Amino acid sequence: MQVTRIIAVRHGETAWNVDTRIQGHLDIALNTKGVLQAGRVAQALADESVDAIYASDLLRAWQTASAIAHATDCPLTAEVGLRERAFGSFEGQSYADIEAQWPEESMRWRKRDPDWAPPGGESLLAMRERITQTASRLAQRHLGGQIVLVAHGGVMDQLYRLATGQALQAPRAWHLGNAAINRLLWTPEGFTLVGWGDTRHLDDLTLDETSV
Repeated sequence: MQVTRIIAVRHGETAWNVDTRIQGHLDIALNTKGVLQAGRVAQALADESVDAIYASDLLRAWQTASAIAHATDCPLTAEVGLRERAFGSFEGQSYADIEAQWPEESMRWRKRDPDWAPPGGESLLAMRERITQTASRLAQRHLGGQIVLVAHGGVMDQLYRLATGQALQAPRAWHLGNAAINRLLWTPEGFTLVGWGDTRHLDDLTLDETSV
């Protein structure tokens, strides 16, 4: 059978993650903890056999992927199709701000209406199509091998749903941790879940670490 192994990694922490502020396509860098997380996930994957690393071109994902590329001595390629969901007018706003300014829109967002898009943004249906096409295209290039995809929480959520058959409107009951290691298989028939939310490499992380 034609199979590609996929390691999917969400970027390390940013200040906006801590502040529960919507990042979307805004280019936010990792914070100090996020840089350390990137180093840890890179160390955890250093001995993996990896054919290629593809990352969202947004800085927080690119910084994380660059650490992994250095540790694995593997080529890194920017892939716009792995960007976070476009949130339009919501970008830069906190969850509380969105509820206060756009109460009706906020309700549709929280109910995971597949057809709804934030003003100037992207619907869940459109994002699912983008992620399905992008991840499948990249996996197709490396049949029989293993690739790393470094992206965002929304991308991880879509990959989990694709691999488990969860509907777009299903409440999320799975972890989308920063710098977690998630494993999937891809075949021409679709995605299969192998392992999810491995954060053992982050267990004893301290902010006074001096190496990344």
